[in-house]
Amino acid sequence: MSFSFDHLGVATEDGAGLASTFETLFDAPLVHEERFGGMTVRFLELDAGYFEILEPQEAGTISEFLSRHGPGIHHVALRTDDLVAALDRARDAGVALVDEEPRPGAWGHDVAFIHPKSTGGVLIEYVEAAAAASEQ
Repeated sequence: MSFSFDHLGVATEDGAGLASTFETLFDAPLVHEERFGGMTVRFLELDAGYFEILEPQEAGTISEFLSRHGPGIHHVALRTDDLVAALDRARDAGVALVDEEPRPGAWGHDVAFIHPKSTGGVLIEYVEAAAAASEQ
């Protein structure tokens, strides 16, 4: 099992505006956009991963995050080639999980989150790309 940086999730009320700013500042083109889980999700490509811009379209996790914390970094995502083994490793280490099992995520990936109380206040997302998504 290996891990590598996948993306940094940023919560905002203005996803199109922030995506445009990041495209200009970092030469990070928009490579994927979808409506998923009550939000618009935009991925901007960098050399070593992505910015994921999270904009709520209805009440839910991201709108609650924005109400409590305001706009900013929501999570850090690490890509793994074996999500089930990564979750088992976290359980064996006594880490609190948000997701006990993998679940569908944006862009066709399977994902699972580690609770920030176990990781120094940082919400960690594990990402395992579906074969079709990893070829895009």
